[in-house]
Amino acid sequence: MGEDKARGSEEEAKDEPRRSSRRLVMVALMSVVVGVVIGGAGMRMTMHGHGDGKAEPATPSAKKPLYQCPMHPAITSDHPGDCPICGMKLVLVASAATESGSGAPVSGLAAVTIDPSRQQLIGLRTAAVTKGSIGATWRTPARIQIDPTQVRKTNVKVEGFVEKIYVDFVGQSVRKGQPLFMLYSPSLLSAQNEYLLALQTNDLLAKGGALPEDRQNMMASARRKLELWDIPVAEIDHLERTRQPTKTLTLVSPISGVVTAKNVVQGGRVSPGEAPYEITDLSEIWGMADAYETDLARVRVGMKATLTLPAYPDRSFVGRVAFIDPLLDPKTRTTKVHLHFMNPKRELKPEMYGEVVLEGVARDGLRIPADAVIRSGSQDVVFLARGEGKFEPRAVQIGSKNGDQVEVTGGLEEGQEVVTRANFLVDSESQLRASLSAIGGK
Repeated sequence: MGEDKARGSEEEAKDEPRRSSRRLVMVALMSVVVGVVIGGAGMRMTMHGHGDGKAEPATPSAKKPLYQCPMHPAITSDHPGDCPICGMKLVLVASAATESGSGAPVSGLAAVTIDPSRQQLIGLRTAAVTKGSIGATWRTPARIQIDPTQVRKTNVKVEGFVEKIYVDFVGQSVRKGQPLFMLYSPSLLSAQNEYLLALQTNDLLAKGGALPEDRQNMMASARRKLELWDIPVAEIDHLERTRQPTKTLTLVSPISGVVTAKNVVQGGRVSPGEAPYEITDLSEIWGMADAYETDLARVRVGMKATLTLPAYPDRSFVGRVAFIDPLLDPKTRTTKVHLHFMNPKRELKPEMYGEVVLEGVARDGLRIPADAVIRSGSQDVVFLARGEGKFEPRAVQIGSKNGDQVEVTGGLEEGQEVVTRANFLVDSESQLRASLSAIGGK
């Protein structure tokens, strides 16, 4: 009985390394599968030995090397060995105690080391921190609108009936002084007769030797009534010469432009205060752009604005900032910026959408590609290339954006290299490394 127990113990002792190795392989496979399921940010398994499969306690102060499988980054070890999944040799990637980098630590991120072959595989690229011209330039959507200061309405101050229409549809172009419609008004006819009576009386008084001042006052009063009804001076003069009243009044366009509203039909009745036509001058146009709260400090009246439109992909229109709304939209957290553009050929049409580039005053400063910046929590982070495949997270302060470049006001120095492509993969690796370090991993 004792001999059987002894043989059983010896067999269990011989099988224990094989069972431990199988358990290690299964755990590794499960960690890789879980890593794939959670999007690649997943778990990293650390091997501390091949014999007993027991985890050793973490010793942050110990300077232990870190080995990793090139094909399965989830497999790491603190000593050379083979990957239990594919059998490849583990490669030395970093020293656990020296991966924190020399810069100030960034919460939730840790320095990482990526060998050149993996850098090429993931398409990692870097760019230098350069010093150059920084302008308060940024892009924002814009919508074309009518300039409200270029709108005129024709109105009538006397009741009448429309006898004839000369401009009969919206969108028709008109010149200043061009006839719009003809109005018949009994009140107007009566006013003309009053003026003619004043003229006849003036002639009689002149023959009787009346003072010129008395005669002129009476005529001026009757003429003034016609002028207040917006009777053109030319028609009043014509009435004075011919001494023949007309039963109709022709209203003309006050400006050159296009008809944007028409509220009369032939034979219709119009009353004092009505606006039969609206004429808009489109030779000047407005562009309405949105400026977010963070952009307001950079917006100035008089700034240059360059507008591009899908309708004219090979052209641009240059204007200026004319006005900044004093009110902020509480829903969009934006303020309307009014841009003025000259439009002599009427190519810019109301309600067109486009993109406008606002250009401020340029200055010198440090700049990096905008693609290098990652928003991590409440701070902006870049990954600084330290050489020999080491990349360190660095919190930076961002200033103005100029096209695809962004200003750096703190955290970097000229000549340093930052990751511009594959930085999100580096960020995921950095988060994973930081998480492992927090729980005692390597």
